[in-house]
Amino acid sequence: MAEITAALVKELRERSGVGMMDCKKALQENDGNIEAAIDWLRAKGLSKAAKKADRVAAEGLVAVASKEVGAGEVASAIEFNAETDFVARNDLFQNAAKRFAELGLEHATVEGLHGAELESGKTVQDEVTNMIATIGENMQLRRAARLSVDEGVVATYVHNAVSPGVGRIGVLVALHGAGDKAKLRELGRKIAMHVAATSPLSLNTDDLDPAAIEKERAVLIEKAKEEGRPENMIEKIVEGQINKFQKDVVLTKQPFVMNPDQTIEQLVAEEGKALGNPGLHIGGFVRLALGEGVEKVEGPDFADEVASMMKG
Repeated sequence: MAEITAALVKELRERSGVGMMDCKKALQENDGNIEAAIDWLRAKGLSKAAKKADRVAAEGLVAVASKEVGAGEVASAIEFNAETDFVARNDLFQNAAKRFAELGLEHATVEGLHGAELESGKTVQDEVTNMIATIGENMQLRRAARLSVDEGVVATYVHNAVSPGVGRIGVLVALHGAGDKAKLRELGRKIAMHVAATSPLSLNTDDLDPAAIEKERAVLIEKAKEEGRPENMIEKIVEGQINKFQKDVVLTKQPFVMNPDQTIEQLVAEEGKALGNPGLHIGGFVRLALGEGVEKVEGPDFADEVASMMKG
């Protein structure tokens, strides 16, 4: 008999939408053959989920949740996908997304969340499979993230919210440090709105993905050549543009959307000083936008929209 590996079970689960244990049994019954295992699952009454599992699920919702833990906080964000926006506006779907986000406070990875138990005793993955069969669309709990601080707050923000805690973009911002929690949360929410608008690639310059820098460098070199810039000047020109690129995509270096004369780094330093905590700092952020990497989502200019909301 073929070895039934965790990777094989995971692949079948992703293709079929069926629970992990059922996937493992299906593979065991079919000597590790995925196509035969899918047919076996259909024959056993899970056909609705299996037939729909190869359809693109790029709509849905992002949900957030948070709770206080002593002097600190923990918050989570999840992306729960469906095929149509119509289903995403269904109360059943929205309530499921909220429950999954609450469970995300205890489970740091999407894999852990799939196996988490609901009040009914079913796992999250089993619940998703049942919803696929009941509603008739492919669904996928695609991403999960969690941030926590021992002291401070993890602020949450949902853009284009369809109900409290769920919408098309979810942001978490961890602020480390002592201070009035209400004021810290207000600051964190403003920064989270900024993150929703600007989509930074990293928190600090040092943790910016080198691959992103090299990709930008290659584009800029080619552009300089197309513009007929002198060969001996291209390196210097591109280096200056790379420095500007880093400031554009690094959160702490970005101009704050509510006050472009001030960077996020300067904003936090100023607020920390006002709160009597000069060591206040951003420990991390998470931005989940619905459908990223699945299908391009067209929408309004978030920067203008968020800036308008913040000023209002």
